Amino acid sequence: MAFERPLTIKEVIDDIHRKKYLLPSIQREFVWDTEQIEKLFDSLLRRYPVGAFLFWYVNKENIDKFKFYEFLRDYHERDNTHNVEADVRGEEDINAILDGQQRLTSLYIGLKGSYSYKLPRKRMDNDLAYPNRRLYLNLLKKYDESYDMTYHFKFLTENEAAERSEDSYWFEVGEVLNFSEPYEINEYIFENELNVVEKEKAKYANKTLHELYKAIHDTPSINYYLERSQTLDKVLNIFIRVNSGGTVLSYSDLLLSIATAQWERKDARKAITSLVDEINNVGEGFDFNKDLVLKTCLVLSDFNDIAFKVDNFDTVAMGKIEEEWDQISQAIRLSVQLVSSFGFNYKTLTANYVIIPIAYYLYKRENPHNFVESTRYREDRKKIQQFTTIALLKRIFGGQPDNVLKPIREVIKQYNDEFPINEIRNNLRVTNKSLRFSEEEIENLLWSKYGNRYTFSVLALLYPNLDYSNLFHQDHIYPRSILRSHKKLLKRGLSEDQAAFCVENYDYLSNLQLLEGVPNQEKSNKMFEEWLDETYETEDEKREYKTKNLIPQGDLSLDNFEAFLEKRDEKIRGMLRKLLLDEDVQVKKKVKVD
Repeated sequence: MAFERPLTIKEVIDDIHRKKYLLPSIQREFVWDTEQIEKLFDSLLRRYPVGAFLFWYVNKENIDKFKFYEFLRDYHERDNTHNVEADVRGEEDINAILDGQQRLTSLYIGLKGSYSYKLPRKRMDNDLAYPNRRLYLNLLKKYDESYDMTYHFKFLTENEAAERSEDSYWFEVGEVLNFSEPYEINEYIFENELNVVEKEKAKYANKTLHELYKAIHDTPSINYYLERSQTLDKVLNIFIRVNSGGTVLSYSDLLLSIATAQWERKDARKAITSLVDEINNVGEGFDFNKDLVLKTCLVLSDFNDIAFKVDNFDTVAMGKIEEEWDQISQAIRLSVQLVSSFGFNYKTLTANYVIIPIAYYLYKRENPHNFVESTRYREDRKKIQQFTTIALLKRIFGGQPDNVLKPIREVIKQYNDEFPINEIRNNLRVTNKSLRFSEEEIENLLWSKYGNRYTFSVLALLYPNLDYSNLFHQDHIYPRSILRSHKKLLKRGLSEDQAAFCVENYDYLSNLQLLEGVPNQEKSNKMFEEWLDETYETEDEKREYKTKNLIPQGDLSLDNFEAFLEKRDEKIRGMLRKLLLDEDVQVKKKVKVD
């Protein structure tokens, strides 16, 4: 990247007009308002630096990898906010703007174009609500010291600019481009009788017009770097760096811009952002983003390379994604509805990428109707639920998820009739990534605590048959409000050691269960035994509840809390070993114990 000879504004505006400079599709649209443009021109006349610019030389071999757009000239808040696609057929090379689009567009509008914004208290469908305005400069009076600007620039209608007074003469800023020599300024002053006004004002008019001329024609104020690399990923990384400015730009923002430019029938930006909004509102809500959707598009389209790289979002790839968008988006939608039906939400879905293999499976099965609700798919849903919880607990999507997504995809390709949870467990062989559990890992699960994001996944394994369309809470079997208070425990007759144990251990997994919202509120601060007596009438019902919830039979009094945890630990350990350990490991363990 080289620092080039600075350019004058006149040179740059002429080249923009001749379409020598264009905007790549990665650029955002023009967003500056009239006040920002006015301040930019004020800075020019005050000889303030207006910042460096970054241009990118694109040779003809790479032109067809992007779409390019012309600069916006006549901005209309309702009717003309989008840049027109540039016809680059036959072009030898292009200078694309990587940094400085807002400033250059503002200069172009101020000198060559117009800005139409809506008048207050006018209907949007009223054409008269958007009068055409051009940039003018008052040659008779500057702003007073209370303003942030010195020179009085203003976007005005033609009629507003025609109104003269002793303190105002509005000069259309773009007219300065018609002056080829400084002496023409004097001619303009005489022709418009600005020399016969009050002496100080006449001097100010002459001086201000000369300053404007110098700022546009003479001063090389456009300092820029020219990037000549044709490596597109390098260029995008440069673009991210120079455009972050306090708001971090994600790679997906740029790739989405490319998609937007390359889709022919659909608006990619609108389609993808709308889908993100939709799936984030499923159930109790999620925290998905554009990255997830774009990555899912690559995986479901069966591209070999699924990395976030420009080359993977070329015209051919984007054409295929656009063609399959309805099916892809429905698969994403179904997979999110499915994990929501498992009880997950933005707090407990600890790796968003877990939905991608699910979406791939549903996509390959052509998005079965009523998959989330139909009894026909009950067993299949259980396998997907097991995969989801185990994948989250094993954290297989951390680090470099592409290395996991690709081999899982290869397994799913071979199975269209049921979700291949066992085959994935047996065939996923990625360094430090596996769905297999060891005895030590199962022991670590027992140390899960209330409030930890992974605790719900452990509880979901223990409660696979709950109807999560109802809201379930993580409930403390022995009430938290009592066990966390050393003082309350002593008042209830516990010893110092017993109270200390309760305070240290009440939040662990063995004191947790999943309980529906209303029953949990009714249980509130009651001791478990008291709540159980109020809720269930017969001993058989109580015994059944304890069995289903892995709660040991026997004494549930407060001074028996330590023994309760030990017994429930053993029950949970046995359940987790049954669910998570391979059969050969279980057999070996059984032989060792016997």
